[in-house]
Amino acid sequence: MPSLTKKTIKGKPYYYLRECRRVQGAPKIVWTLYLGSPQKLFERLTRPDPERIDLHEFGASAAAFDVASALDLVATIDRHVPKAGSQGPSVGQYLLIAALNRCVAPRSKARIAEWYAKTVLRRLVPMSAAQLTSQRFWDNMDRVGEQEIVAIERELAKTAVDRFGLSLRCLLFDATNFYTFIDSFNHRPTLPQRGHSKEGRANLRIVGLALLVTSDGDVPLLHQAYAGNQADAVTFRSVIHEIADRCRMLGEGACDITLVFDKGNNAEDNLASAAQGPWHFVGSLVPTQHARLLAVRRAKMRRLDPEKLPSVWAFRTRRVVFGVKRVVLCTYNHPLFVAQRKTLRREIDKRRRRLACLQASLERARLRPRGRAPTLEGTRKKVEAILAGRHMKDLFRATISADRAGHVRLAFHFRLTTWRKLSRTLLGKTILFTDREDWSDEEIVLAYRAQSHVEACFRRMKDPRCLTFRPAYHWTDQKLRVHAFYCVLALLILSLLRRTLHGKGIHTSIARMIEKLSEIREAAILYGPPTGSTAPFVRTTLSAMDTEQRALFDALDLGRHTAR
Repeated sequence: MPSLTKKTIKGKPYYYLRECRRVQGAPKIVWTLYLGSPQKLFERLTRPDPERIDLHEFGASAAAFDVASALDLVATIDRHVPKAGSQGPSVGQYLLIAALNRCVAPRSKARIAEWYAKTVLRRLVPMSAAQLTSQRFWDNMDRVGEQEIVAIERELAKTAVDRFGLSLRCLLFDATNFYTFIDSFNHRPTLPQRGHSKEGRANLRIVGLALLVTSDGDVPLLHQAYAGNQADAVTFRSVIHEIADRCRMLGEGACDITLVFDKGNNAEDNLASAAQGPWHFVGSLVPTQHARLLAVRRAKMRRLDPEKLPSVWAFRTRRVVFGVKRVVLCTYNHPLFVAQRKTLRREIDKRRRRLACLQASLERARLRPRGRAPTLEGTRKKVEAILAGRHMKDLFRATISADRAGHVRLAFHFRLTTWRKLSRTLLGKTILFTDREDWSDEEIVLAYRAQSHVEACFRRMKDPRCLTFRPAYHWTDQKLRVHAFYCVLALLILSLLRRTLHGKGIHTSIARMIEKLSEIREAAILYGPPTGSTAPFVRTTLSAMDTEQRALFDALDLGRHTAR
């Protein structure tokens, strides 16, 4: 049976609960439980049941805050956008909260205060509810101009490279756009314009966003928001000098950079500017502009390293590209061939069914005329709409005619010879060019494949769970630019966070990382005041963690942020 034992240490009593048993004929203490001082015992015995338990998101906010602190984000912003006198939280603190919100659980400015109050940020970045209104955010966003954004981003990029040891061997450039809900009759902003929406929302005004990211961790080093109706090639031309300046200021690691971009940025002026920069480059060409290269059979190609590039062949040559002779690589990727052929077959079947339906409707109109009769011009437009899309007009031969009675007929057939030629020459093939005369075929292909890293960044920024660019509840160019800026800051923070985990052997996606970290919660258990006291008693603990969460918690040393 347990017994209560008292120990006196430095003149103060302390109590223990112990149980003794005979072990091999001799008494032995088998377990001991420390109870505390008389005051602690009194408090425990007189403490009422918990009155309330407050749960706060802990893991994701604390982890993102750590990365922002390592970047010295708040101080960097405040150096470029100082506030005179005592005017509440700084601009840097407001943009920090906005960026962390995008990292963890994107909200509108009207709901940030509600989100903030339920996170550990209430301790890490103390602010009152009155300081987190929409108006306060907008007032502080108004202080940040386009020049300040460029200067802040330059400094943060250098800090990220220096403190996180980023490799600058390969930098990737690409652009995308995001649709908005800005009214068509609101002519004040010039950034949102109607253009080719990459999300298929042609009915909405869009804003363009260009990114320069590292292949080492998908870390953004530069961004630019631009008008939605501006072509990618024009955007590349407008930022090429800033990219050059940015590369020069990154230090010694910037002496052997390779800039990678896709064919949407090709133009003679762009390539001439790129060739003058402090870098080498790898790009791609429109395959149909090089029919002779496409005709090269696989037998003349060299199979590339099967470990690094399985099922990839390449033919290396030199060709004039926009007036300059370059190394050109025609590659064949069998998995790409299979995927493209499958997609194209699906499109072919869809078009064949639609043509057959139109053909049947014309026949019904001929046999049982009812209402307005089909016309040659109307039918021609319908056929053009059906065959709109890549390769469809080449793969189908459609003939529209009218008989003596004026009835419209449609005849069509699938051109098998064209299909075979397309499969043999175009599908699965990519044409790359570079000024890297010293690189192997494998190095050139792997560098271009790294383009997928910036595409992954765009996908993350369109993920509604975290990092989403939308919703963008802003109606002026200046605020849209600041919105894009803190969205890119969020991408910077999360990319560095994931890279840190990868360096510690934890390989996970950003979405999974945020999901598991967000489930780590801090519980504040509030008790009423103990007997003889007027102050309530609060005990803080963390929610139970599974194996994956514990690994993340320990790898990031998040225990530093638990309440004391």
